[in-house]
Amino acid sequence: MRLLIVEDEVEMAEPLRAILTREGHSVEVAHDGERGEELLQTYSYDLLILDWMLPGCSGLELCRRLRAQGNALPVLMLTAKDTVDDRVQGLDVGADDYLVKPFELKELLARVRALLRRPVVLLRSSEVQADQIQVGDITLDLKGKLAFRQGKPIELSAKELQLLELLMRRAGEVLTHEEIVETLWKEAREDASASLNLVAAHIKLLRRKIDKEFDSSMIHTVYGLGYRFGLERKAI
Repeated sequence: MRLLIVEDEVEMAEPLRAILTREGHSVEVAHDGERGEELLQTYSYDLLILDWMLPGCSGLELCRRLRAQGNALPVLMLTAKDTVDDRVQGLDVGADDYLVKPFELKELLARVRALLRRPVVLLRSSEVQADQIQVGDITLDLKGKLAFRQGKPIELSAKELQLLELLMRRAGEVLTHEEIVETLWKEAREDASASLNLVAAHIKLLRRKIDKEFDSSMIHTVYGLGYRFGLERKAI
């Protein structure tokens, strides 16, 4: 399973990473809320272990944003706050479970196993609000046939809109060339070379419109496979 730990205390995050890795999980760590949000917008995870108190964006706010996007990723909240009101506040923003610091590692492992056993449907925002899809700072208005990034309108052709919708609905996943062709260009699937060129050309055009003027990229090439959609800062 793929897990994300968002914890600013290195002395806690690293032992958690080590023990969960020994349990057979793939574990990534972020030390602040902003980086945690970037990873969540870029990759797919099976569980989020989230500290309440974080620099910048708090764990509470990060969980609230996650749920507002329609993402039902299991969240285990870690916190030193142990009053009933605190627990209620954490659960109200969408945390699935709550563990008070300090805790025994065996209890954390038991909570992790229980959350990973739960059936989870990762809802895209399109399922929460039928006319819009939102990933990171990009919103696609399906009814108005218009995309927005950081509130700035971006005009797209009909095929670019279809391609962007497909990428956004599969955000965080690797979308293969074959899947894109099968969905958007069935008539070209018999000619592999032509279909690959068709996809590459439209990806290039779409990148010019949604990535070029911004300091982070959303469309990423996974060489030999296809493309992944999600937030990732451009190299400086």
